[in-house]
Amino acid sequence: MFRKIALSAVAALAVTSGAALAAGKAGHVEDIDFAHEGPFGRFDQMQLQRGLQVYTEVCAACHGLKFVPIRTLADENGPQLPADQVRAYAAGLLEVDLPNGETRPREWTDHFPMSGMENAPDLSLMAKARAGFSGPYGLGINQFFRGMGGPEYIYSILTGYTGEEKEEAGTLFYGNEAFPGGWIAMGPPLMEDLVTYADGTPATVENMAEDVASFLMWTAEPKLMDRREAGFTAVIFLAVLSTLLYLTNKKLWSGVKGRKVA
Repeated sequence: MFRKIALSAVAALAVTSGAALAAGKAGHVEDIDFAHEGPFGRFDQMQLQRGLQVYTEVCAACHGLKFVPIRTLADENGPQLPADQVRAYAAGLLEVDLPNGETRPREWTDHFPMSGMENAPDLSLMAKARAGFSGPYGLGINQFFRGMGGPEYIYSILTGYTGEEKEEAGTLFYGNEAFPGGWIAMGPPLMEDLVTYADGTPATVENMAEDVASFLMWTAEPKLMDRREAGFTAVIFLAVLSTLLYLTNKKLWSGVKGRKVA
């Protein structure tokens, strides 16, 4: 009996080890202090606008944001663009395909276009779908102060290219320290001064990566600030209610608990 159990354990360990080797080593994710992290963090409006620019000029050629309404670019706690700029931005995006085969200009009440390539994932929820250093199974208090690491994962992917290349089965792969396994099919999308920021911020690879990662976090959690404020309000309410209940209980039972047994 013991021999069977031991053999089963060894077989299970072998299968697990083989699967881990097949999947490749986990990538290295940098811990970045984003403005929105922490209990009192808030999205940086100018950073979100710069991130939108990087997405539009670099990422949108392949990746879409099909779950994000364009009108939310004017929302508070977001990029907060003027309504006329949002309408003009929507008009410059890909036209909307109609059921009858015709097209119409995209309006600000529409969503962002879908990904332009089949193998290019949609980025709407990427910052929540890809966990970084703490992940969805990390300690709750750790996530509260540092987040799940999704934006850090995006930043690390964009800045983690090693310059190495290899070809397998007709596909070119690029070395990347952050991607699991160390190789990724997407070529380096960023290079120095690829965009020109209106506010004069240097367009380094690191700055562009951090800006677009923050923007993608906002697309995944546009109501993050509202939920955080609602949470603080609930905590304060519960603290006050608990205090009142304690004082009420003490008052009601003071006559009984204060009696001495003869």
